Amino acid sequence: MKLICQRESLLQGCQLASSVLPTKDIKPILANIKIVAEPGRVTLQATDLELGLRLEVAGVNVLQAGQALLPATRVISILREARVPELEFECDRVAGSGITVSGGSLEYELPYEDPDQFPDLPDLDADGGAQLTAGPLKEMIRRTTFACASETARFTMTGVHWSLDADGTARLVATDGRRLAMSSGSVSGVKANAQAIIPSKAMHALERNLLDDEEEIRVLLRPSEALFRTGRSVLSTRLVEGRFPDYKAVIPKREKIVARVPIQAGALFSAVRQAAIMVDDETRKLILNFNPGKLSLQAAHGTGGKSRVEVPIEFSGSSISIAFNPQYLLDMLKQLPADAPLEVDLIDGNHPALFRLGDGFQYLVMPLS
Repeated sequence: MKLICQRESLLQGCQLASSVLPTKDIKPILANIKIVAEPGRVTLQATDLELGLRLEVAGVNVLQAGQALLPATRVISILREARVPELEFECDRVAGSGITVSGGSLEYELPYEDPDQFPDLPDLDADGGAQLTAGPLKEMIRRTTFACASETARFTMTGVHWSLDADGTARLVATDGRRLAMSSGSVSGVKANAQAIIPSKAMHALERNLLDDEEEIRVLLRPSEALFRTGRSVLSTRLVEGRFPDYKAVIPKREKIVARVPIQAGALFSAVRQAAIMVDDETRKLILNFNPGKLSLQAAHGTGGKSRVEVPIEFSGSSISIAFNPQYLLDMLKQLPADAPLEVDLIDGNHPALFRLGDGFQYLVMPLS
């Protein structure tokens, strides 16, 4: 194998590929990125045995076809620190010699490992699966993945639930049992309704690979795995096994809503940040008082002081007080544009509040007692 690459292009590709590498030392060979050089095409491959990525790299001139394993940490360091526009990679697989990386006054030799020992990764045809547009999909991912559970005890909640319906609706839902985020958009090419729970690590990797907002993304949900194809990559992941909570049952029915309060996301974000400065470290309680014409946010830090921040609102009903962990509000609000016109659906201080943005986004938060 012999090739000349644009340093920045290969660096970007290796950084994307490294995002799927295992965080624990499962097998030493998985600490590598496999590079496959074919005439006119170079592909990087990386996996942790549950999540895998195939990624085509631009800006590479293949002088001799072949393949090799690149130690991810070291090759990324070389690409980052080199101050030359191009680098040459050369490896004689027959001789089993090391991989030489050179450019300008630099020369490195990396150890050789047999690329045939690297696990095979699944592929997805360019015309297979359902289709979503990258920009809206990226928005849906950002508006849901943050709400996934981090505790392994809530295993089925550590991923995002996908629903692709034949009526053209795609829906992503995430919850950790204390809050629930749901975002929906358009999908085409769905022949039969499909559902799956995608691990949060795969969701973050998919988001990083959505580089062109206008690009068409192919999605295929299989019984035990999911595949995502962008213009230059294929991401494959095992699914989270188990039954996802019945999220539809916890969304408040419209007839039970006592108050619907409009408020701008940016104004609420600023007010929560300001009031949360005095939140008690143990109780993490921020009280929102919805009064006619104004929203008052209050927090108290034991003997350390207290805060009150007021925001004008269009509300004329009976007063409602409800307490939240402010971080749960901030996690949601920072995913939205500052001028997003939110609506807050309230029943009372003991039932969850539902934050809505049009028909495409809902966020349910449990109150604190």
